[in-house]
Amino acid sequence: MDSEDKEYTVIIQDPATAMLLEHARFLAQVSENAADRLVEEFYNNAKSLEHMPERCPWLSDTNIPSKKYRKLIFEKRCMIVFIIKEDTVYIDAVVDCRQDYGWLL
Repeated sequence: MDSEDKEYTVIIQDPATAMLLEHARFLAQVSENAADRLVEEFYNNAKSLEHMPERCPWLSDTNIPSKKYRKLIFEKRCMIVFIIKEDTVYIDAVVDCRQDYGWLL
């Protein structure tokens, strides 16, 4: 099986779900439509990781070991932080790129 044909299982960890909901609740105070779009785009992007998650760049930060996490930017300012282990993608965090996220890694 070619790596392009390989399908990965995507698991959204509980802390990542909580972070997404926190971002959506905050955004809903301004626009419910924007909050709905954020959640929908998150799930669309998470699903896209079933195929070729290696396409996403490494997350480079002085607070984390080199080549531990990968990132996927969505909705201009949000980032999915994930790792790949064998045939599974684990989404560990959803962060606003404008914030200091080094503390969670």
